[in-house]
Amino acid sequence: MGRRLSLDRFAERGVEDTARVVEQLRPLARPLATDADLDPLLARIGDARYVLLGEATHGTSEFYTWRERLTRRLIAERGFDFVAVEGDWPDCYRVNRYVKSLPDSGASAVEVLSAFDRWPTWMWANREVAAFAEWLRAHNAGRAEDARAGFYGLDVYSLWDSMRAVTSYLDRVDPAAAGRARRAYECFAPYGEDEHEYARATAMVPTSCEQAVVRALAELRARATALAVDGGREAHFEAEQNALVARNAERYYRAMVRGGPASWNVRDGHMVETLDRLAALHGAGAKAVVWEHNTHVGDARYTDMAADGEFNVGQRVRELHGEDSVVLVGFSTHRGTVVAGDEWGAPMRAMRVPPGREGSYEDVLHRVGADDKLLLVGDAPPTPELLAPRGHRAIGVVYRAQHERFGNYVPTVLPRRYDALLYVDETRALSPLHPVERVDGDAPETWPTGM
Repeated sequence: MGRRLSLDRFAERGVEDTARVVEQLRPLARPLATDADLDPLLARIGDARYVLLGEATHGTSEFYTWRERLTRRLIAERGFDFVAVEGDWPDCYRVNRYVKSLPDSGASAVEVLSAFDRWPTWMWANREVAAFAEWLRAHNAGRAEDARAGFYGLDVYSLWDSMRAVTSYLDRVDPAAAGRARRAYECFAPYGEDEHEYARATAMVPTSCEQAVVRALAELRARATALAVDGGREAHFEAEQNALVARNAERYYRAMVRGGPASWNVRDGHMVETLDRLAALHGAGAKAVVWEHNTHVGDARYTDMAADGEFNVGQRVRELHGEDSVVLVGFSTHRGTVVAGDEWGAPMRAMRVPPGREGSYEDVLHRVGADDKLLLVGDAPPTPELLAPRGHRAIGVVYRAQHERFGNYVPTVLPRRYDALLYVDETRALSPLHPVERVDGDAPETWPTGM
C-alpha cells in the first residue's frame, strides 16, 4: 500500500511548520488505553450507518485489536449488523458461517482461519482475528439466524475459488445450469489457475474471458426460484456474489497488466458494490463496520490518489451515503514491528518499523505526546498548516524500510481524509497462525506471544 512520492517538498514544509501543527493538534488528543476511552468516538459516530476503520499497515497487532474493541461496542451497543473486511469473499464467508454457528462450519476460529492459504495469509489468519471471531460467535449464540452479525470479505482476488463456488452451488440447485457455468468458465482452463498468466495472455492477444464470466453471472441472477432452496436467500446471495467476484476479478487482472489507475478503481469499485449489496441483504437501515487499509478507508480526494485518477472506498461511501451517515477512522504509529514480506509472495517475517520521518504526521503525533491517543481530527481548525498535505505513512503487505525516504508515505490533508485517528506510539507485529520469521533473527520484547 505504500505510495511513492517526492518527499523533499513535504519535509521542507514539515521543518517550517511542524511546531505549529503540533500545537494545533494537541488540544484534540485524548487518551487511548481502555474501552471507555472510545466513548468520544462512539459519540462522534452517533447514528452513522457506515463506520470504516483503517490501518496504517497490514501486520500490526494494535490496529487489529483496537478495531476489534470498537467493533464489539458497535455491534453490542449500537446494533451494527455486519463486519466487511479487505479479504477474499470465499475465505471470509467460511468465517461468516462459523460466527453464525451454521452446520459443519468448523470446530474453532483458529481452525477456520488456518485454512486461509492465499498470500498474504497473515492478514486474516492471525490470533487477533481469531479472538474477535470467537467473541462474535458467542455474541450471536441464541439469536435468531437473521439477527446474527456477519463477517464478509469485500475483495476481488479469488477468481478461481469463486468460480468453483458458483458451480458447486448450481450443482445443488440446478445441475443443468451448473453444466452451462462450467462450459463458460472453461475459457480460463489454459491458464492453470494463474491469474497473472491470464492477465499477460490478454495483454498480448486481444481476447479475454470477459463474456464467459458475464454470462455465468447473468444466469445465476436469473435463478430467482433458487432463493427458497438450499440455504435460502443468503445461500443464493453467496453464490451470486461469487459470480460477481469472478466477473470483476477478470476485469481487475486484465486492467492490472496494462498499468494505470484502472485496476485500483475496479478493485475499490467492487468493494463498494459488495458493501452496498450486503447492506441491502441486511435490510433497510442496516449498519456496517468496514476493516481495510487506510489507503482504502481515508477519502482519496484528500491524498495524491485523486491526481492519479484513483478513487477509493471511503470517498465513494461518503459520496453515496452522505457524510452524516459515514465515519472514516484512520490509524497511525510512530515505530515498532510489523509483519510483511520483502516482495510479493515472499515469506512473511517480522520487520522493524523505524521512527516516522521528520515532518510526517507520524513525527507530528509523536511530538504531540509519546503516548497512545484518539484524535477527532475532523474537528481540527481549518488552518493553512492543517489543510496543507503532509506525509502519512502507509505500509502494505510488501515493506522495505530502507525506502522510507523515497516512499511509504501518502501526502494527506488529515482533517479531511478522516473523521478520527487512532495513534499508537509504539506497535508490535501481529500474531500469525502460520510460521513467521523473527525480527533480524532475534526475539525482541515486542515479538507476539502465542505462536
